[in-house]
Amino acid sequence: MAKRDRMSGNEAVAYAIKQINPDVMPAFPITPSTEIPQMVSTFIANGEIDTEFIPVESEHSSMSAAIGSEAAGARTLTATSSCGLAFMWEELLVAASNRMPIALALVNRTLSGPININCDHSDSMGARDTGWIQIYAESNQEAYDNFIQAYPIAEDPRVHLPIMICQDGFITSHAVMNIELLEDKEVKDFVGTYQPEEFLLNPGKPMAVGPYSVSNYAMEARYNQEAAMEASKDVIIEVAKKYKELSGRGFELFEEYRTEDADYIMLIIGSAAGTAKQAVDDLRDKGIKAGVLKLRVFRPFPADEIAAALSNCKAVAIMDRTESYNGHGGPLASEVTAGLYRNKVMIDTMCYTYGLAGRDFTVDTVYGIFDELKDIVENGAEYKQHRYVGLRSK
Repeated sequence: MAKRDRMSGNEAVAYAIKQINPDVMPAFPITPSTEIPQMVSTFIANGEIDTEFIPVESEHSSMSAAIGSEAAGARTLTATSSCGLAFMWEELLVAASNRMPIALALVNRTLSGPININCDHSDSMGARDTGWIQIYAESNQEAYDNFIQAYPIAEDPRVHLPIMICQDGFITSHAVMNIELLEDKEVKDFVGTYQPEEFLLNPGKPMAVGPYSVSNYAMEARYNQEAAMEASKDVIIEVAKKYKELSGRGFELFEEYRTEDADYIMLIIGSAAGTAKQAVDDLRDKGIKAGVLKLRVFRPFPADEIAAALSNCKAVAIMDRTESYNGHGGPLASEVTAGLYRNKVMIDTMCYTYGLAGRDFTVDTVYGIFDELKDIVENGAEYKQHRYVGLRSK
């Protein structure tokens, strides 16, 4: 039976870790993810779980230790943010290419510089091409639910890839919300016991991990990673269906909010989706057919599914909480517009950069964006196709 509680996003993820009771957690503290390893180490010290906690000297060492323990056959996780993820960069690629189903609790925080500790998605989006599955949460509840689903996705034989479970720093990680928790046994049964087919400590089957790959094999290895990433899409959906049967809470690759007859749609990731939904409710009351598409899974990227979901609207605002410095939008803008083009969905698109380094994103901001979409469609107005919203000078 579900239990009701009030928790921050970090507490919710730490509680999910406690219920899963993984084998090994190497970690190094960094704001705003520090509370997660702190809480897990407290659970260990109190005898509530028997996870082996490894204090390391850096985030690079944290991911190195995670790779080593996972290679030895241990279910492994770590947690980090921002510069910590950047310090892991080399090892992120190693973990993915060695097909290690490590779970990483990522609390999104802007990358320096200038130095700042608040939320944007520059850390995870910077790592988008390292071969990790990426799932994002709008709320504390989703951060909890997503982490419970992480291992069944990553450890599936069709996948065997590492996975990032992302939530917005401070906005969800430190804010307290009502949350519904599963019973410990329900979580343990759902996640199951890790039974790797290949691992270093199997005396009957010697193997190497991370050997030098000559040109005859390296390209095939990359192709196999890509095939596994594509296969993970079906696995993510399958796991979500099973989780809905257990919890009553359903998940897809993305959530469509009031989009069934929408003329104008905002496509967005993370906690800001809640603000967008409130604004859409307000606009609907005024007779404006607005909707929100909240992207949950960024890797694998559901380009065809997004194109189908947007095919009947007149215009879409694509919202990036990071910058790609390419002059026409962030990573989401690039991926979505490419997917629309390949699927021959020719609708008006506007690409916005918002909320960098914790800049406020309000319902008034959303109203203004929908006004611009409406102006483009109804009046043929011309706007710069990529621009920042929320700047002090604008």
